[in-house]
Amino acid sequence: MKNRIEDLRNHLFATLEALQDDEKPMDIARAKAVSDVSQTIINTAKLEIKYLEVTGQKSGTDFLPPEGGRPQLPPARK
Repeated sequence: MKNRIEDLRNHLFATLEALQDDEKPMDIARAKAVSDVSQTIINTAKLEIKYLEVTGQKSGTDFLPPEGGRPQLPPARK
């Protein structure tokens, strides 16, 4: 399993597609679990971005794309 934001998006879209499958839809409880875990991951990414803003750093973990692959962060708030 990969651990990048693009992979999370892919898993979420796959879950959405599985829910819409008329022949064998995904169990609602499983989809809810995917959603809950995804929200936790998204919240940690938001925290990482906030940390980068506050510390003035321009790169963090590999979860978010490298600096060239995402917009520049705004200057740290004072």
